[in-house]
Amino acid sequence: MNKILLVDDDRELTSLLKELLDMEGFDVSVAHDGEQALSQLDDSIDLLLLDVMMPKKNGIDTLKELRQTHQTPVIMLTARGSELDRVLGLELGADDYLPKPFNDRELVARIRAILRRSHWSEQQQNTDSGSPTLEVDSLSLNPGRQEASFDGQALELTGTEFTLLYLLAQHLGQVVSREHLSQEVLGKRLTPFDRAIDMHISNLRRKLPERKDGHPWFKTLRGRGYLMVSAS
Repeated sequence: MNKILLVDDDRELTSLLKELLDMEGFDVSVAHDGEQALSQLDDSIDLLLLDVMMPKKNGIDTLKELRQTHQTPVIMLTARGSELDRVLGLELGADDYLPKPFNDRELVARIRAILRRSHWSEQQQNTDSGSPTLEVDSLSLNPGRQEASFDGQALELTGTEFTLLYLLAQHLGQVVSREHLSQEVLGKRLTPFDRAIDMHISNLRRKLPERKDGHPWFKTLRGRGYLMVSAS
Protein backbone atom coordinates (compact mmCIF):
# COMPACT_ATOMS: atom_id res chain seq x y z
CA MET A 1 0.00 0.00 0.00
CA ASN A 2 1.44 3.36 -1.03
CA LYS A 3 2.02 5.87 1.76
CA ILE A 4 1.09 9.50 1.14
CA LEU A 5 1.87 12.44 3.39
CA LEU A 6 -0.83 15.11 3.00
CA VAL A 7 0.33 18.55 4.17
CA ASP A 8 -2.26 21.33 4.41
CA ASP A 9 -3.45 23.63 7.19
CA ASP A 10 -7.09 23.40 6.05
CA ARG A 11 -8.33 20.70 8.42
CA GLU A 12 -11.69 20.30 6.70
CA LEU A 13 -9.99 19.78 3.34
CA THR A 14 -7.42 17.32 4.73
CA SER A 15 -10.22 15.31 6.35
CA LEU A 16 -12.09 15.08 3.03
CA LEU A 17 -8.95 14.26 1.04
CA LYS A 18 -7.82 11.64 3.54
CA GLU A 19 -11.21 9.94 3.27
CA LEU A 20 -11.03 10.03 -0.53
CA LEU A 21 -7.48 8.66 -0.70
CA ASP A 22 -8.17 6.01 1.93
CA MET A 23 -11.04 4.78 -0.27
CA GLU A 24 -8.63 4.68 -3.22
CA GLY A 25 -6.36 2.31 -1.30
CA PHE A 26 -3.67 4.71 -0.08
CA ASP A 27 -2.22 4.88 3.43
CA VAL A 28 -2.52 8.59 4.28
CA SER A 29 -0.79 10.54 7.03
CA VAL A 30 -1.62 14.20 7.66
CA ALA A 31 0.45 17.21 8.71
CA HIS A 32 -0.89 20.73 9.08
CA ASP A 33 2.28 22.74 8.56
CA GLY A 34 5.73 22.34 7.10
CA GLU A 35 7.45 21.66 10.40
CA GLN A 36 5.11 18.74 11.12
CA ALA A 37 5.65 17.44 7.60
CA LEU A 38 9.43 17.42 7.88
CA SER A 39 9.27 15.69 11.27
CA GLN A 40 7.04 12.94 9.81
CA LEU A 41 8.97 12.47 6.58
CA ASP A 42 10.97 9.28 6.23
CA ASP A 43 11.86 6.77 3.52
CA SER A 44 8.52 4.98 3.91
CA ILE A 45 6.65 7.93 2.36
CA ASP A 46 6.01 7.38 -1.35
CA LEU A 47 4.60 10.82 -2.21
CA LEU A 48 3.82 14.20 -0.66
CA LEU A 49 0.81 16.39 -1.35
CA LEU A 50 2.12 19.77 -0.24
CA ASP A 51 0.07 22.95 0.13
CA VAL A 52 1.85 26.26 -0.45
CA MET A 53 0.19 28.62 2.03
CA MET A 54 0.66 27.29 5.58
CA PRO A 55 1.66 28.68 8.99
CA LYS A 56 5.08 28.20 10.66
CA LYS A 57 6.76 26.91 7.49
CA ASN A 58 5.10 27.34 4.10
CA GLY A 59 5.16 24.81 1.30
CA ILE A 60 7.93 26.52 -0.67
CA ASP A 61 10.31 26.60 2.32
CA THR A 62 9.33 23.04 3.24
CA LEU A 63 10.09 21.81 -0.28
CA LYS A 64 13.42 23.61 -0.31
CA GLU A 65 14.48 21.95 2.95
CA LEU A 66 13.07 18.57 1.93
CA ARG A 67 15.06 18.50 -1.32
CA GLN A 68 18.32 18.81 0.59
CA THR A 69 17.92 15.24 1.84
CA HIS A 70 15.02 13.53 0.01
CA GLN A 71 13.96 12.97 -3.60
CA THR A 72 10.45 11.87 -2.60
CA PRO A 73 7.90 12.80 -5.31
CA VAL A 74 5.97 15.99 -4.50
CA ILE A 75 2.75 17.41 -5.92
CA MET A 76 2.24 21.05 -4.92
CA LEU A 77 -1.28 22.24 -4.15
CA THR A 78 -1.48 25.89 -5.22
CA ALA A 79 -4.08 28.63 -5.36
CA ARG A 80 -5.60 28.93 -8.82
CA GLY A 81 -3.83 31.66 -10.74
CA SER A 82 -0.81 31.66 -8.42
CA GLU A 83 1.77 31.44 -11.20
CA LEU A 84 4.69 32.49 -8.99
CA ASP A 85 4.05 29.68 -6.51
CA ARG A 86 3.94 27.12 -9.32
CA VAL A 87 7.15 28.37 -10.89
CA LEU A 88 8.97 28.45 -7.55
CA GLY A 89 7.74 24.99 -6.64
CA LEU A 90 8.87 23.48 -9.93
CA GLU A 91 12.22 25.28 -9.75
CA LEU A 92 12.80 23.80 -6.29
CA GLY A 93 12.07 20.28 -7.47
CA ALA A 94 8.33 19.66 -7.20
CA ASP A 95 7.24 16.96 -9.64
CA ASP A 96 3.92 18.56 -10.53
CA TYR A 97 1.33 21.00 -9.25
CA LEU A 98 -2.44 21.07 -9.00
CA PRO A 99 -4.35 24.35 -8.58
CA LYS A 100 -7.18 24.54 -6.06
CA PRO A 101 -10.04 23.83 -6.30
CA PHE A 102 -9.29 20.59 -8.12
CA ASN A 103 -11.27 17.61 -9.29
CA ASP A 104 -10.94 14.53 -7.07
CA ARG A 105 -10.46 12.24 -10.07
CA GLU A 106 -7.70 14.44 -11.46
CA LEU A 107 -5.85 14.39 -8.14
CA VAL A 108 -6.00 10.60 -7.94
CA ALA A 109 -4.90 10.29 -11.57
CA ARG A 110 -1.87 12.55 -10.97
CA ILE A 111 -0.89 10.57 -7.88
CA ARG A 112 -1.14 7.23 -9.67
CA ALA A 113 0.85 8.49 -12.66
CA ILE A 114 3.77 9.62 -10.50
CA LEU A 115 3.69 6.44 -8.41
CA ARG A 116 3.67 4.29 -11.57
CA ARG A 117 6.84 6.00 -12.69
CA SER A 118 8.42 5.50 -9.28
CA HIS A 119 7.43 1.83 -9.16
CA TRP A 120 8.75 1.29 -12.69
CA SER A 121 12.13 2.48 -11.47
CA GLU A 122 12.03 0.05 -8.53
CA GLN A 123 11.11 -2.83 -10.85
CA GLN A 124 13.99 -1.93 -13.16
CA GLN A 125 16.39 -2.19 -10.22
CA ASN A 126 15.25 -5.74 -9.54
CA THR A 127 15.49 -7.11 -13.07
CA ASP A 128 18.30 -7.70 -15.52
CA SER A 129 16.05 -7.09 -18.52
CA GLY A 130 15.39 -3.40 -17.89
CA SER A 131 15.98 -0.50 -20.24
CA PRO A 132 19.62 0.05 -21.19
CA THR A 133 21.98 2.60 -19.74
CA LEU A 134 22.29 5.50 -22.17
CA GLU A 135 25.30 7.74 -22.73
CA VAL A 136 25.39 11.17 -24.33
CA ASP A 137 28.72 13.01 -24.36
CA SER A 138 30.02 12.30 -20.82
CA LEU A 139 26.51 11.89 -19.41
CA SER A 140 25.45 8.41 -18.28
CA LEU A 141 21.82 7.53 -17.47
CA ASN A 142 21.01 4.32 -15.59
CA PRO A 143 17.21 3.85 -15.66
CA GLY A 144 17.16 0.96 -13.24
CA ARG A 145 18.65 2.99 -10.44
CA GLN A 146 17.38 6.30 -11.81
CA GLU A 147 20.94 7.56 -11.53
CA ALA A 148 22.58 10.17 -13.70
CA SER A 149 26.29 10.93 -13.71
CA PHE A 150 28.59 13.19 -15.70
CA ASP A 151 32.21 12.12 -16.06
CA GLY A 152 31.63 9.70 -13.21
CA GLN A 153 30.22 12.34 -10.85
CA ALA A 154 26.66 11.77 -9.63
CA LEU A 155 24.03 14.38 -10.49
CA GLU A 156 21.23 15.23 -8.07
CA LEU A 157 18.04 14.92 -10.12
CA THR A 158 14.46 14.36 -9.03
CA GLY A 159 12.64 11.33 -10.38
CA THR A 160 10.68 13.50 -12.79
CA GLU A 161 13.82 15.24 -14.05
CA PHE A 162 15.53 11.89 -14.63
CA THR A 163 12.52 10.43 -16.46
CA LEU A 164 12.32 13.48 -18.72
CA LEU A 165 16.05 13.41 -19.43
CA TYR A 166 16.03 9.68 -20.19
CA LEU A 167 13.06 10.02 -22.54
CA LEU A 168 14.78 12.77 -24.50
CA ALA A 169 18.00 10.71 -24.62
CA GLN A 170 16.02 7.79 -26.04
CA HIS A 171 14.99 10.12 -28.88
CA LEU A 172 18.42 11.71 -29.28
CA GLY A 173 18.41 14.26 -32.11
CA GLN A 174 14.64 13.95 -32.56
CA VAL A 175 11.96 16.47 -31.67
CA VAL A 176 9.63 15.29 -28.90
CA SER A 177 6.43 17.28 -28.49
CA ARG A 178 5.50 18.91 -25.20
CA GLU A 179 2.23 16.98 -25.36
CA HIS A 180 4.08 13.65 -25.52
CA LEU A 181 6.49 14.65 -22.76
CA SER A 182 3.64 15.73 -20.49
CA GLN A 183 1.75 12.48 -21.06
CA GLU A 184 4.76 10.18 -20.66
CA VAL A 185 6.58 11.98 -17.85
CA LEU A 186 3.77 13.54 -15.82
CA GLY A 187 0.92 11.25 -16.82
CA LYS A 188 -1.37 14.10 -17.81
CA ARG A 189 -2.61 15.79 -20.95
CA LEU A 190 -1.02 19.13 -21.73
CA THR A 191 -3.34 22.05 -21.04
CA PRO A 192 -3.06 25.70 -22.11
CA PHE A 193 -0.58 27.69 -20.00
CA ASP A 194 0.82 24.51 -18.38
CA ARG A 195 4.53 25.20 -17.89
CA ALA A 196 5.50 22.13 -15.89
CA ILE A 197 7.54 20.50 -18.68
CA ASP A 198 9.19 23.83 -19.55
CA MET A 199 10.25 24.32 -15.93
CA HIS A 200 11.66 20.79 -15.67
CA ILE A 201 13.69 21.44 -18.85
CA SER A 202 14.92 24.69 -17.31
CA ASN A 203 15.98 22.81 -14.17
CA LEU A 204 17.88 20.27 -16.25
CA ARG A 205 19.69 23.02 -18.15
CA ARG A 206 20.73 24.49 -14.81
CA LYS A 207 21.80 21.19 -13.22
CA LEU A 208 23.65 19.55 -16.13
CA PRO A 209 27.34 20.45 -16.52
CA GLU A 210 28.55 21.98 -19.76
CA ARG A 211 29.03 19.35 -22.46
CA LYS A 212 32.56 18.51 -23.51
CA ASP A 213 31.66 18.65 -27.20
CA GLY A 214 30.48 22.25 -26.86
CA HIS A 215 26.90 21.54 -27.90
CA PRO A 216 23.90 22.62 -25.82
CA TRP A 217 21.99 19.79 -24.17
CA PHE A 218 18.61 20.76 -25.55
CA LYS A 219 17.05 22.83 -28.28
CA THR A 220 13.60 24.37 -28.06
CA LEU A 221 11.58 24.28 -31.25
CA ARG A 222 8.74 26.72 -30.76
CA GLY A 223 5.40 25.13 -31.45
CA ARG A 224 6.96 21.67 -31.86
CA GLY A 225 8.72 20.64 -28.66
CA TYR A 226 12.22 19.83 -27.42
CA LEU A 227 15.12 17.77 -28.69
CA MET A 228 18.26 16.53 -27.02
CA VAL A 229 21.20 17.47 -29.23
CA SER A 230 23.23 14.58 -30.61
CA ALA A 231 27.02 14.68 -30.80
CA SER A 232 27.11 14.32 -34.57
